[in-house]
Amino acid sequence: MSSSVAGPDCCGGLGNVDFRQADLYVMTWLLGYVDPSDPCFVAAILTITFNPLFWNVVARWEQKTRQLSRAFRSPYLACYSLGAAILLLNVLRSHCFTQAMLSQPKMESLDNPTAYRMGLALLGVGSTFVLSSFFALGFTGTFLGDYFGILKEARVTTFPFNILDNPMYWGSTANYLGWAVMHASPTGLLLTAVVALVYMVAILYEEPFTAQIYQQKASLSHKRS
Repeated sequence: MSSSVAGPDCCGGLGNVDFRQADLYVMTWLLGYVDPSDPCFVAAILTITFNPLFWNVVARWEQKTRQLSRAFRSPYLACYSLGAAILLLNVLRSHCFTQAMLSQPKMESLDNPTAYRMGLALLGVGSTFVLSSFFALGFTGTFLGDYFGILKEARVTTFPFNILDNPMYWGSTANYLGWAVMHASPTGLLLTAVVALVYMVAILYEEPFTAQIYQQKASLSHKRS
């Protein structure tokens, strides 16, 4: 693919844009704020990428083997235990995210009361989505109960699921974005982009298997009827 785009010169000489120069400028600007070799930044990246990998691998293993349910002698206790582990890992992720922001420079253009209020608003929206998702799904619905055979009777369509798909993930992303803006942190903005990317991959990985679980349930119900 060509690194430049030729087109009508409708913007006073901007008809031929060299994206190599633009990319170099962005990278130079970003590296002026973000040090990827900083241990706090590395720890944040590791926790951001590890957490969804952990819960998806464990849930898939449980679905195939039922080893956790056997170990705890109850699918509910096994699900509660996995949920507790996920919560602790998320606390660790948030701690590493915050430490990475604090260890690196702020962005002057974001370090003002207006940006702080915008970040606070994002944090409020994100928290609303996360908490309302939790109350709509319940503990087992939130923490992969379907992989433990704990299935809901029907798909949840109440708020916030009537507004967007996967509100828990996008609410969490909004929380991190708001937290980064409140701290005027380009490092936080970059880490938030990683959070969003990891969640998108997780959604692509999870949705087909969740659909398969409920299709199997529907098939069994149809046979019994």
